[in-house]
Amino acid sequence: MEASLYLHIPFCAGSCDYCDFYSIPAEPADPRVDAYIDRLLVDTRQAVSGGVGAGSGDAVLSVPTVYIGGGTPSLLGRRRLERLLAGLAALMPNVPLEWTVEANPESADEAFFETCAATGVTRVSLGVQTFHEPSRVAVNRVGEARLLQERLELARSFFPDAFSVDLITGLPFQDEAVLQADIERTLAFEPAHVSLYSLTVDERAPLWKKWKTWEKARGFDCDMDRIDRLWLAGRDRLERNGYVQYEVSNFCRKGEMREASAKNMSAHNLRYWRMENWLGIGAAASGTIIDDKTGAGVRRTVAADVDAYLARPAVAVERLDRAAIVKETFLMGFRTMFGPDEALFRKRFHADIEAYIPKTIALWRNKGLFDQERLRLTSAGLLFLDAFLREAFRELDRGDDAEQGWGCQWRR
Repeated sequence: MEASLYLHIPFCAGSCDYCDFYSIPAEPADPRVDAYIDRLLVDTRQAVSGGVGAGSGDAVLSVPTVYIGGGTPSLLGRRRLERLLAGLAALMPNVPLEWTVEANPESADEAFFETCAATGVTRVSLGVQTFHEPSRVAVNRVGEARLLQERLELARSFFPDAFSVDLITGLPFQDEAVLQADIERTLAFEPAHVSLYSLTVDERAPLWKKWKTWEKARGFDCDMDRIDRLWLAGRDRLERNGYVQYEVSNFCRKGEMREASAKNMSAHNLRYWRMENWLGIGAAASGTIIDDKTGAGVRRTVAADVDAYLARPAVAVERLDRAAIVKETFLMGFRTMFGPDEALFRKRFHADIEAYIPKTIALWRNKGLFDQERLRLTSAGLLFLDAFLREAFRELDRGDDAEQGWGCQWRR
């Protein structure tokens, strides 16, 4: 069986006010960090040998990609990171084609990059978000903007053709001039890949209350339409500078043919978007294994609790029937410039994609928002992804009752 690996490192130096990923604060001396690494290595060994998480009971014969996310993996420090990476490399049944580690600039020092480069990592994803200090302070972002240039230089030095940068649009005190400056400063380091996210804030997040206070006291505009316009301005700037949007929030540097270069994309994330198998290891991690013969799947999600994970990992098991996998295939696949993987879809569901949602596809083609030749949304159509999926799911559920209306309700 082939399956990618995702490992979650939940430890952070602090929590950003907009973040909804599972994380906990941890000091370097926290004994749970070493115990957590031990647990990750035990669970990875079981997973690749066909035990916990693999689903079918068969050994994982190939691991095409590995992704270590968080939280803040770079917070582990040289000794712990080296132990984790070397331990994982020893467990791999093959050498992964892509191995990514996420990092935050404040902890991505030279020792971090040296360790990654020496232990098999092929790609680093750096969470810059913004260079604008008032915006960073406003969302409780750890680390000072003055560090960013130094850490981006290190990323370019150690991974010249294989590092990615995350940026966010719509942060407090960020206007178009600030965003354009963020993009220009980022592109000066020539990253192969840029993720440009449009900020969304849950009403339960600390940033929501801050926003409302600023809106009243300082006239700060937290209107989502303004944030969407900022994102569009950022997208246009990236495209003018030689980057191709290959997924809703992701851009890669063009190749020699002035098209999206496969080597610059995130191969691991592409596997999610194509609904290929992956295993999730660590607190709050989730994995999905799909049976290509039946189209059904199994999803295993570890409880978001570090202490429980160290004691006895609690895992929720969800059985996904064929209909659920079809919907998720559309949900994930239509996010990309390629659309869902047509060959894999036929293999699993014994029919073409267009046979499932012919009226929705015809309707959106008539609007000019769906490619006339390939099964994918156009660049303009991606802006209305949510509306397209609602209509597609309605057709899946009720036959030909797909509504004619649509609206711009895209979020990242």
